[in-house]
Amino acid sequence: MKQHEESLAAIRQILNSDANTESKLTQIVSMVNSNYPKCIWVGFYFMNHETQMLHLGPYIGTATEHTIIPFGKGICGQVAVSGETYVADNVQEESNYIACSLGVQAEIVVPIYDKEVLVAQLDIDSNTLSAFTDVDRMFLEEVCREIGNTIGNEMHLPSFVAQERSNSV
Repeated sequence: MKQHEESLAAIRQILNSDANTESKLTQIVSMVNSNYPKCIWVGFYFMNHETQMLHLGPYIGTATEHTIIPFGKGICGQVAVSGETYVADNVQEESNYIACSLGVQAEIVVPIYDKEVLVAQLDIDSNTLSAFTDVDRMFLEEVCREIGNTIGNEMHLPSFVAQERSNSV
């Protein structure tokens, strides 16, 4: 899809810019959000393998109380354990779903790797059932591969895994 190709090119440009890592991720969240008008929340969670917790990073959408999530809890926690993309077409049918907002109907969580180490994940919520197609999944996985390959080594830093974030774009 042409829009995805253009977005991926723009994301590569952001990743290779002189901006700091958090600024790059904030710009990417904004861009991904603009690509998916059915989305109501887009953000990053960073892995802390030592504490087995996910920590909220840059996001756009309503503030969430889920700034720290244990591995295994919820769909994000599930991806922290499996290391694989997960698409929930209907979050109400998910036994492990953590409600972030009453409007959420569907969710996709895509892991981000620095080489072989899972360092973060991209979490997107939609207010539409079955919001994410296979094409969307493949595009978002490519976005996360680019992030991991370009700045994944910067996403290990204590500044990303040791502090809660409550900022919204």
